[in-house]
Amino acid sequence: MVVVGIIGLTLTIGVPAFVRALNKEGMRKAQSDLLEACKNARGAAILKGQPQALTFRPVEESFTAPGGSGATTLPPDVVIQLLGVNEVQFEREEFASVRFYPNGTSDEFTIVVHSVSDGSSVKISLDPVTALAELEVIR
Repeated sequence: MVVVGIIGLTLTIGVPAFVRALNKEGMRKAQSDLLEACKNARGAAILKGQPQALTFRPVEESFTAPGGSGATTLPPDVVIQLLGVNEVQFEREEFASVRFYPNGTSDEFTIVVHSVSDGSSVKISLDPVTALAELEVIR
């Protein structure tokens, strides 16, 4: 009986934390979605042998990746602080596109997203030579 009680107590404490870890919310979801979009756009360009574009709509706080299922919207508590493509900063323009090329390169790209709820900021940038995304937490 004691063993069953201990197992029940452990599950009561552990299950909510486990569920939170599986459900991506807020900044974690934004990071994951942005990194995945960059990876998919790079892969699509290499596999298809033609340039692919990752399109951002700063006003709508959304982006569209090649081969994706439509636009991905950032979580409500996450906002775009900075969006730069090829050293041009986009603020409230209708859209900005980052091109990925078949040889594995890309445009220069930097995005800084900020979580209103917890105050954290993250910078995601592309290395133009390899088109690989780099993530940096801003304190």
